[in-house]
Amino acid sequence: MKQEDLKNVIATPVNAPVFPQVNPFYRNREYINVIYETDIEALKAVVPEPLKVTDNLIKFEIINMPDSTGLGSYMEAGQVIPVEYKGEKGEFYLSMYVDNQGAIASGREIAAFPKKSGQPNLYVDNDVIVGTLDYGSLHVARTTMGYKHFIMEIQEAESIISQPQFMLKQMRDYDGQLIQSELTRSQITNFEVKEAYRSPVRLQLFEHVMAPLADFPVRKIIDGQHIIADLYLGRPEVIYNYL
Repeated sequence: MKQEDLKNVIATPVNAPVFPQVNPFYRNREYINVIYETDIEALKAVVPEPLKVTDNLIKFEIINMPDSTGLGSYMEAGQVIPVEYKGEKGEFYLSMYVDNQGAIASGREIAAFPKKSGQPNLYVDNDVIVGTLDYGSLHVARTTMGYKHFIMEIQEAESIISQPQFMLKQMRDYDGQLIQSELTRSQITNFEVKEAYRSPVRLQLFEHVMAPLADFPVRKIIDGQHIIADLYLGRPEVIYNYL
């Protein structure tokens, strides 16, 4: 391969890149969101400055992506913390556990999504939507939500989908020295909400050292949201450089 050809290599291996050179379109992307109260000091301990924790709420989410151009069908689950940056309210993405290698690699390399390998699952069991997250062979989360109980106004669902997303990107050199430490912001603006519901929900979290969702214990369930939309993800931009 000639040196000038390297600019066309999106990722390695050069003859079989881990993710394709596409901007994925997500058709029927399905969100299950559980909003709950937890310990605010635990939230402050993991949210980097200059972001500010606005209250003691956190979101556990499972997202089913059955039709993603270039990436296929996959799921992810994780925790999201409401924050504020220079007066703008948004969400800090703390963790994302994903069952798709290309989505993990592209999410980390091209953007700043905090993705690692996990096994989320989402299915309908009689009159209940069941969401689970396993890490290896162990169960770390389970949520049950009533199936499409109350219709949510489309405008409210749109505001949920389009919240600014804040993420921390860290990269180190070959000697271990930090060479990239940035706070990024992205926002979904190109989307269409197709269905949206609010339903009763329950959530259980189980202790695990490498998937520490239970570090943010469930004190009180606030809301259960079920949203289906078509969308493109927003491109991240650097808003704060720690170096």
